[in-house]
Amino acid sequence: MNNSQPAHLGLTYQTSEARFPAPTPPSGPNVVLIMFDDLGFADLGCYGSEIRTPNIDALAASGQRYSNFHTTTLCSPSRACLLTGRNHHAVGMRMLSNTDSGWPSGRGRISRNAALISEILQEAGYNTFATGKWHVAPMREVSAAGPYGEWPLGRGFNQFYGFMNGATDHFYPELVHDNHFTVPPRGPEDGYHLTEDLIDRATSYIADHISQHPELPFFHYLPLGAAHAPHHAPATNMDAVRGRYDVGWDEIRRQRYERQLDMGIIPPGTQLPPQNPDAPAWDSLTDAERRVAARLQEAYAAMVEHTDQQIGRLIESLRETGCLDDTLVILTSDNGAAMEGGRLGAYSRIRFFNGLEEDFDQVLGALDEVGGPLADSHYATGWAQASNTPGRWYKYHTHGGGVRDPLIVSWPDKLSSPGTILQQFHHITDIAPTIYEVTGVNPPDNYRGVPQMPIHGKSLAYTFADPDAPTVRRVQYFEMFGNRALWADGWKAVTRHFKDDDYSEAEWELYHLDDDFSESTNLAETHPDKLRELVNMWWAEAGKYDVLPLDDRSVELMSAPPNPGSPLLRETFEYFAGTSHVEASTVPPFEYAPEHRIEADISGEKQGVLLAYGGIASGFVLYLDKGELRYEYNAAGNVTQASLPIALDAKRVTVGIDFVLNADRTGRGRIYVGERQGDWFDIPVVFRFLALTGMDIAKNTLSPISQSFNPPFHLVGKLHKVTVTLVQTGDTHRRTLDD
Repeated sequence: MNNSQPAHLGLTYQTSEARFPAPTPPSGPNVVLIMFDDLGFADLGCYGSEIRTPNIDALAASGQRYSNFHTTTLCSPSRACLLTGRNHHAVGMRMLSNTDSGWPSGRGRISRNAALISEILQEAGYNTFATGKWHVAPMREVSAAGPYGEWPLGRGFNQFYGFMNGATDHFYPELVHDNHFTVPPRGPEDGYHLTEDLIDRATSYIADHISQHPELPFFHYLPLGAAHAPHHAPATNMDAVRGRYDVGWDEIRRQRYERQLDMGIIPPGTQLPPQNPDAPAWDSLTDAERRVAARLQEAYAAMVEHTDQQIGRLIESLRETGCLDDTLVILTSDNGAAMEGGRLGAYSRIRFFNGLEEDFDQVLGALDEVGGPLADSHYATGWAQASNTPGRWYKYHTHGGGVRDPLIVSWPDKLSSPGTILQQFHHITDIAPTIYEVTGVNPPDNYRGVPQMPIHGKSLAYTFADPDAPTVRRVQYFEMFGNRALWADGWKAVTRHFKDDDYSEAEWELYHLDDDFSESTNLAETHPDKLRELVNMWWAEAGKYDVLPLDDRSVELMSAPPNPGSPLLRETFEYFAGTSHVEASTVPPFEYAPEHRIEADISGEKQGVLLAYGGIASGFVLYLDKGELRYEYNAAGNVTQASLPIALDAKRVTVGIDFVLNADRTGRGRIYVGERQGDWFDIPVVFRFLALTGMDIAKNTLSPISQSFNPPFHLVGKLHKVTVTLVQTGDTHRRTLDD
């Protein structure tokens, strides 16, 4: 008899026999999957760091550490591998979800032929929730009006709280709750920090789950914003690391290397490779340069230590709710440490994205702000190399510094050798099949009518019972921006590609990683046949997993004009009172229009923000204050201001600004109130990549763009409409602003 049907149906309930179907909940453990961002191989205490991470170290002591675990060397691709168990090119995420390159491998979205862990576990009966960074939805679709299909709730999560883009300000984050934008519950002046907020939300989700459905397991995905720049930490954490890095990156790197040898993280005899050529010797810096570089690293270390404290809160919550003993905890990072800070580091990251050197005098004068809400900082390349000890190069590269990351697995009483350091080669595609094996959930051949591509990864659960078992992996390719590598049975062929070089002439290197963990001895000349074998194998894997065509574009793809068919290609954008926050990827493309006009139709009291785009590091704002219409354009501290008087009566009036971009990327602006126009003023620097934070209408809810007011500075009065009009490059009906 069908268990879901009544045993007997009569004419009335008195003559009928009811049957209540008994659900069969999944029997697997809870799963907590924690992913750091831009955390290097050597940045945790249990991997040799001086950074204090006692809570993560405790996980490692009760679990297993893997010293030969690899990622894709970039965030969105690693997340695509993590969540699907497939190679990132094959599922459409060759680079970041901010771009669509036009190739099948580079659509910036995860193919529906590759269901996510969350989708499969949700269907199997798991409760699924995520808190943190998403960054696998096409950013062109991250608007308050959707489409929402690739947002977390569209890909198998029941609840989500976090941010959608690749990074965010940890004091003023661009937050999304489920399918809508929201604002932080408080500001930094009240002690707010994003990581604490994420853990608050995570523990709340767990508490709700245990209270309502203790019979069901849950899957919690925690992709942290830490430790991606900007490096933000509470003042107490900054104080705790003050002075620690005055010894410099050369000494810190040496100390980490020696600890790794002593701990067994790296094999005996592992060499420490020479300094990367873009990381100067510490002794070559001036005293002032050392002060700046040390302070920027302090912010990074403080952020990691603060994050460890919050992970400790999460683990304690699992313990208090009785979940910990039946919870598989997996902790890793998405790629190696990043080098975008440059030779001395950066106080303002936006300069990197615009190809500009940091203003050293500006950084030196703002050292006390580093780590706090006024800074948007990143450390120097020397610190990035220390983070990746003993690996070579960084994020974006396919050498060890870019692709080797920590991996910790903890599962109380389920691992045969707690505290063990494991040497098997594994890849981030192996996490999904591990979770499937442990939970007993088999990924289907078809998911909701869509045929599924095979899982490419191999479960590493075999190491839980036998930490000395040989690796089940045989081959793994790597590719990012033309940087390529292939690992096969302990050998690795790798090339560092330089943009616009001929791919066929790239100089491949060869390393026997079983004897040379740090890629220190290039065997290309002594083993040409082995190198040729691996290079040929790389091309075969590239064809198998849809890697081609090779594409070495990066920042220029992110800062390119919108693709054909994009709604951002229209000339006019209209915003009304109540408009939600506009994420940076869906802001009108001001940077590519040779001219634009912003006009606001208002009445009533005239005070507050009309339009705000960006944040404290860079952006522009049009606002009303003290009887004036004001405009500010901030290019990483290079601020241009203009104002024009406005009558403080209730009459309806249109105010705005005309902006003209010059061929040399300087600009001109002119503000107006009704029929009255101000004089044209010069804007000496116009950024091609203006802001990492999006746009608000009638308020400045997040990081303050102007120092002349305190956010959110809501508009007082009535906003009828804000209209943004762009003159697009190549318009056949191009008009010019009236001089």
